[in-house]
Amino acid sequence: MLSLHRAVLGVCLCALTAVPAAAQSEAELKDFFEGKSVLVKIDMPATQEGIDVFPDARRSMDMNQYSQRLKSYGVAIHNGESVMVTRVRVKDKLIEFQLAGGGYGTFGDDTSGSVYVPSATKTQREKDLEREVKNERDAVRKRRLQRELDDLRADREREDSRNRARAASASEAKRERIASDRLHSGSRFNIRYQEGVPPGLDTGGVMRALEQYVEFPFAHDRGAPPAAREDRRPAFNPTSLRKGMLLADVEAVLGRAEKTAQRKEGTLTVTSASYASGDHVIAAEFVEGVLIKYSISSK
Repeated sequence: MLSLHRAVLGVCLCALTAVPAAAQSEAELKDFFEGKSVLVKIDMPATQEGIDVFPDARRSMDMNQYSQRLKSYGVAIHNGESVMVTRVRVKDKLIEFQLAGGGYGTFGDDTSGSVYVPSATKTQREKDLEREVKNERDAVRKRRLQRELDDLRADREREDSRNRARAASASEAKRERIASDRLHSGSRFNIRYQEGVPPGLDTGGVMRALEQYVEFPFAHDRGAPPAAREDRRPAFNPTSLRKGMLLADVEAVLGRAEKTAQRKEGTLTVTSASYASGDHVIAAEFVEGVLIKYSISSK
């Protein structure tokens, strides 16, 4: 009995410690991602179903499912667009990474494309005539009552026909509005884990899961010391530089400059910068933040 109590106590303690870990993980992800802008590298469907990503599967995305959602709902976020991360939610087996609203079809969104118009109801006179026709024994009077009843039924059918036409027109207008709303309601990535979200998953794990589909420009300055950010960059390729690049684009390739100096040439500000990347030293000059020339030498 004592061993049983100890086992139960152990299970309870595990459950209690697991909840704060999950909550802490979600809070960390929210603090790091929400409100920041990312660059998407794939067209995203205009639905809250978004794109399912499976980091621990052989193929991280089901292309057939992805194509069907694009075909059914259209594109809400286009490849190359910069959008804001509006919400991050951690659930048992998935992380919702919502962009620009998370996609149309969430709670409160009207997804029904039809407008209901009730059928015209019988008037009291029509109901009375039906009863009188049924009970009338005089043939002449019965024919007269029947003609009046037929006229009322025809009026009701015409009203029903007009209502159906109005409903069809209103439904078409509503479907067009919903389609338009879908295109302006964002989308999301659903990062799905077959065995459940790894305990204590950090921001780097989320970025690695989405690295094929999303760029995180803001992350260059957060989440890791400079040396760690340097390690994550691919080996320097001289062809990755070209005149006309912005300073921020050069830093995305080379990291921050080791040395900088500024001088004035007329009304223009010229910045000289020196970068180290692997076995190379790159000297660059920028005018008003635009790369105008550079040279590459070995250390």
